[in-house]
Amino acid sequence: MKYTYLIIDLGCILVPFLCSFYKKHAFYKDWKYFLISCLGVGGFFLIWDEIFTKHGIWGFNPSYLTGIFLGHLPIEEILFFICIPYACSFTFFAFQYLIPEKTKPIFITRLNVVLAIVLVASSLLFYDRWYTCMTFLLLGLFLLYLQIKLINLYYYYLTFVTILPFFFLSNGILTGSFLESPIVWYNNTENLGIRMFTIPVEDTFYGMLLIFGNLYFHQSLKHKSNAKS
Repeated sequence: MKYTYLIIDLGCILVPFLCSFYKKHAFYKDWKYFLISCLGVGGFFLIWDEIFTKHGIWGFNPSYLTGIFLGHLPIEEILFFICIPYACSFTFFAFQYLIPEKTKPIFITRLNVVLAIVLVASSLLFYDRWYTCMTFLLLGLFLLYLQIKLINLYYYYLTFVTILPFFFLSNGILTGSFLESPIVWYNNTENLGIRMFTIPVEDTFYGMLLIFGNLYFHQSLKHKSNAKS
C-alpha cells in the first residue's frame, strides 16, 4: 500500500501531538524551541540521508510510498525526521514533570563514557563499512561532547529506553517485519549485517544520535531563552 510509510509517520506523532495541548503542562509552548532544533538536526540528517541514498547504501521501496520526492528522498523520509524527534521531545518534556530528576546518576555517566569509547573504537575497526563507521563515530563523539559539557543525561537515556519498544515496532515495519518486502532496504556490505529481527543494529545508534541531538539543542535553546527572561 503506497501510504504505508506515511501512516507509520503519522502514527508515531499522533498521540504526542494531541497530548501537547494538555493545559497543565502544555508542550505546544515549547514548539519554537523544538522547531529550531528540529530544522538544524533534521537538516544534517537529511544531507546524510541524501548522500547515502544516492550512493545505494540504503534505499526505498516505491510500493509503499506516495511517490513525492525531494532529491532522492521520499516525502515520508523527510517527515520521519520531524515525527520521531517530536515524539521523543514530548516524552522528554513529560518525564520532567512526571519523574523527579536525579543528580547525574553515576551509572549513567559511566555507561555514557564506555559506550562512547566503544563506538569510536568500533568505527575505526569497521572503517570500510560506511553506515557502521559514520553512525558509530558521530554518536561516539557526540556522547563524549555531552560528557564534556557536563550534561545530566538522566532524562536522555530514560527517554531513549522508553521509546525503544515503539522504535522496534515502527522500524521493524519499515525494514520488512509484517510486510512482503521492506519499505527501507540496506546494502549489507556497508553495515555489520547484524539484524535485530529485521532491523540493522546500526539503526539503534542512528536513532540515538537523532534523538539525543534534538533533545540537546532543544533544551539548550530553551535554557538560554529562560536565562534571558
